[in-house]
Amino acid sequence: MIARRSTDPVELALRGAVAALTVATAWIHFSLGGLLFTLNGLGYTTLAVALVVPISIATRFRWLVRLALLGFTAMTIAGWVAFGARYDVAYIDKGLELLLIGLLLADIWRADGGIVEALRRLIGLAASLLGWRPGKEAAADSK
Repeated sequence: MIARRSTDPVELALRGAVAALTVATAWIHFSLGGLLFTLNGLGYTTLAVALVVPISIATRFRWLVRLALLGFTAMTIAGWVAFGARYDVAYIDKGLELLLIGLLLADIWRADGGIVEALRRLIGLAASLLGWRPGKEAAADSK
């Protein structure tokens, strides 16, 4: 399934909510200070901008931005579980990030045909960048 190009109100609302949650969690990370939190805030800010900027390359690769934001958010939560401090702001931020993951999954489902389809596109992109085509090795091995 190929992702449809649509700007229907539900998709715009989902994208806006995802961007707002992303900016909120970026702001929280910026407010904590320190290099790691600042870099995390910059990562979230960059992905939020890439999600909404109306530039053709950003629009073309918006599916990749959604996947990157999903992975970034999941890894931020995993890092907090492994090493993070347990205080009120951290729990609020993790709640925002879990909500962000839920909305991202809904957005990926609507815009990209689901997480499986988005991951297939990612594998296809990686394969094309590496110059690999399915069946290429099998054909070479049979000679």
